[in-house]
Amino acid sequence: MFIELIATVFAGIAAAGLLMLVNIALGRRLPRWLTPVAAGLGMIAATISSEYSWYDRTAAALPEGMKVAVTVDEQSWVRPWTQAWPYTERFVAVDTGNALRNENLPGQVMTDLYFFGRWSPVNKAPMLFDCTANRSALLIDGAEFAEDGTVSDASWQTRPEGDPILGIVCET
Repeated sequence: MFIELIATVFAGIAAAGLLMLVNIALGRRLPRWLTPVAAGLGMIAATISSEYSWYDRTAAALPEGMKVAVTVDEQSWVRPWTQAWPYTERFVAVDTGNALRNENLPGQVMTDLYFFGRWSPVNKAPMLFDCTANRSALLIDGAEFAEDGTVSDASWQTRPEGDPILGIVCET
């Protein structure tokens, strides 16, 4: 976040400097108030560019075996341009590279979900998916596994039909 703040300030300085060069080339005919306006517009443009490019940069930097399953687009009245062009504020990635299967329970897959947010830290959640029963269970707070690999204290939640996370997990 600090680096983006510095980049925004430098974008403002660059826009003001560019306008000052144009003003010199025009024989100093432009009004003086135009320089801070150019700086402000440069900073706004840099901020908007950073908002819209965050998802693409972050998704491209994911390691091999991570697949984006769900994206959440944002619209805000504070940013009126998002009404026409929403931007991706957060997304969920599935770690298919480290998915675990149990030979005794062939329809179940255990993997990690990663929750990415624009201004929030990455959160990780271990999940157990039952591909045959279309359900999942969050494996937090010390889930207990029996000798055959079944989870004894799982709180199973039915997944909606066509769930993209379940689709990615079960295809691996």
